[in-house]
Amino acid sequence: MFKRIMTPVDLAHVERLGTALDCAADLANHYGAPIVYVGVTSSAPSKLGHNPEEYGQKLAAFAKSEAAKHGIEALAHTAVSHDPTAEIDDALMRAIGETGADLVVMASHVPNVMDYIWPSNGGKLAEHAKCSVMVVRA
Repeated sequence: MFKRIMTPVDLAHVERLGTALDCAADLANHYGAPIVYVGVTSSAPSKLGHNPEEYGQKLAAFAKSEAAKHGIEALAHTAVSHDPTAEIDDALMRAIGETGADLVVMASHVPNVMDYIWPSNGGKLAEHAKCSVMVVRA
């Protein structure tokens, strides 16, 4: 049913993504589909990398670790954005096309009052993506 699963990851907060990561891996095993872990970074230095290439190496190491942990095929895709905080939704929408994903599995948070002002990333992707989107509450 699914041929390629995209899972956005925030390497600074991997500990909050366990439920979504496990769900994506389970679906990947079930359908024999690879997971593409997508991380969004800027070209400016950050605590996760001095440049996009260094960030990409850390993301690739994360994908390799998840592949070994779950017995799946995993790839890494680094999306570069001028302002990842403000442009995350657009970067993830582009990544869907760039990776050829037909399913996005991503973590969410418990909704709060701010979600009425600013929609969640998962909600925006689910509303606009041309593929299926599964939002997994952590």
